[in-house]
Amino acid sequence: MTLAAIDTPAAVIDHAVMMRNIATMQARVTALGATLRPHVKTSKCIAVGRLQRDAGARGITVSTLKEAEEFFAAGFDDILYAVGIAPQKLDRVLALRRAGCRLVILVDSLAAARAVVDKGQGERHGFEVMIEIDTDGHRSGVKPDDDLLIAIGETLRDGGATLVGVLTHAGSSYALSAPEALARMAEQERAGCVRAATRLRAAGLPCPVVSVGSTPTALSAETLDGVTEVRAGVYVFFDLVMANVGVCRLQDIALSVLATVIGHQAEKGWAITDAGWMAMSRDRGTHGQTVDYGYGAVCDEAGTVLDGYVVGGANQEHGIVARRDGVADPDVAARFPVGTRLRILPNHACATATQFDLYHVVDRDGATRNDTKQIWRRFHGW
Repeated sequence: MTLAAIDTPAAVIDHAVMMRNIATMQARVTALGATLRPHVKTSKCIAVGRLQRDAGARGITVSTLKEAEEFFAAGFDDILYAVGIAPQKLDRVLALRRAGCRLVILVDSLAAARAVVDKGQGERHGFEVMIEIDTDGHRSGVKPDDDLLIAIGETLRDGGATLVGVLTHAGSSYALSAPEALARMAEQERAGCVRAATRLRAAGLPCPVVSVGSTPTALSAETLDGVTEVRAGVYVFFDLVMANVGVCRLQDIALSVLATVIGHQAEKGWAITDAGWMAMSRDRGTHGQTVDYGYGAVCDEAGTVLDGYVVGGANQEHGIVARRDGVADPDVAARFPVGTRLRILPNHACATATQFDLYHVVDRDGATRNDTKQIWRRFHGW
């Protein structure tokens, strides 16, 4: 089955590019002396997770219990649920653990720690728990020097839970673009999480795992001293936001949306495709970055970037291909005839991928053609 036979819009993975991304991240983390626990929320795909494991990853990170259930059913039994636990989800956590899954959960408050302890005591079960550390003020977590950190650790230990370690995510790294700033953020992430671990140990609390990670900091860290594992996710596909951050090139983006030109607004210099925001998502993450790609960067069917063309606007099922500089292209109808197949690179791979149930995995064969290699299932839900 050739790429030309795939109905559009469709999610396409360039297999060779993805494998290069996997190998690059694995080699970097290994060289820095840590293990890689990839975040599978980007792909939500068992086949992709297996490739990451085969490359040397140890365990996986998930953002939903649906991911944990799907991956455990596929043979992955070392799973970190890296979102603060909601008490009503503990029954599902318990079911997975009793089935043999080593599922570790996350807290960043005394209320959450007490809920975990109370559930564990009621069920005669010791949950494994990590404490989330706030190293950049981005979202969640306890500050490394906050007394609350020790109080949470003691609550877990005294209540019969196992304190596994500390975890942080430098999400603010996504707003950076200079290599020096990214390196500083990576060090801030590392130092803050190691500081939290040191304080827990000094208080007589166990802290074997020190977990850090985001794709930008993982690719920018100069040292991981004191860190045991790195979590990163979007590196497997990369996207335009990561290209603007500066940790990948456009040719490193493995995920694209295959679209077909269905019409024109010639006087406006527009080509209309069948891939609107229902295919690309409404994520405009490159807005405000160095290059605003609208809803995506435009490539030809073989995946070669057509410099200067973006999906500048989108309705539910219609994408508007135009010049990024706003100048109307008088030859747009000749340049993109009806029936032309295009590949659109996404702003945010996680958001675009979730619009689809399947991935079409292709290998490049010559300059102008791709052959479909396989079709992989992608799952949804929480």
